[in-house]
Amino acid sequence: MTAIHPIETASYRILAERVDLSVWPPGARDVVARIIHATADVAFAESVRIGESAVAAALDALGGGAPVVVDSAMVAAGAPGVATTCLLPDVPVAPAGSTRSAAATALAAERHPRGAVWVVGNAPTALFELLRLHEHGLLEPAAVIGLPVGFVGAAEAKARLWAGPLAPVSMTNTGERGGSPAAAAALNALHRLGEGRPC
Repeated sequence: MTAIHPIETASYRILAERVDLSVWPPGARDVVARIIHATADVAFAESVRIGESAVAAALDALGGGAPVVVDSAMVAAGAPGVATTCLLPDVPVAPAGSTRSAAATALAAERHPRGAVWVVGNAPTALFELLRLHEHGLLEPAAVIGLPVGFVGAAEAKARLWAGPLAPVSMTNTGERGGSPAAAAALNALHRLGEGRPC
């Protein structure tokens, strides 16, 4: 088992002193703690939303070798132990009336229409496209980590995810905060849980 670095140990000790995560069930608690650890933002303890089946669904999918589709290279870089797919480089120019992230999401959905774990940590338009594809029966994720960031569309995309049929298998949060570090942290927590390692 990989040794835990003293800085990480100290960070989790400080986290435990500043925020009480005991209201979260095991598994979900690990995800929230990892997000806070990665961002140094204890507000995530209040804003994160984790569906009742999200952790179990994600662990089952990851354990079964399901594809992990990410919306940006930054998310992939933040989860070095996880094999991920990012098709943003396959879309060099945004289609008319769309964005590169949305187009890359549509392309990834064609390749992985069912059973993938989807991680959105950057672009709200990627999450909006994921939801649109699901609504049209073109995409059925095993689990969704939806933590895009930004002043335009992020809060709305996450609210739509949480209000819709994918909520039970989703991990998201309220508001404009989010980002690749938070999304990668959630993915890392799941990866560690799947390997039986401490988060």
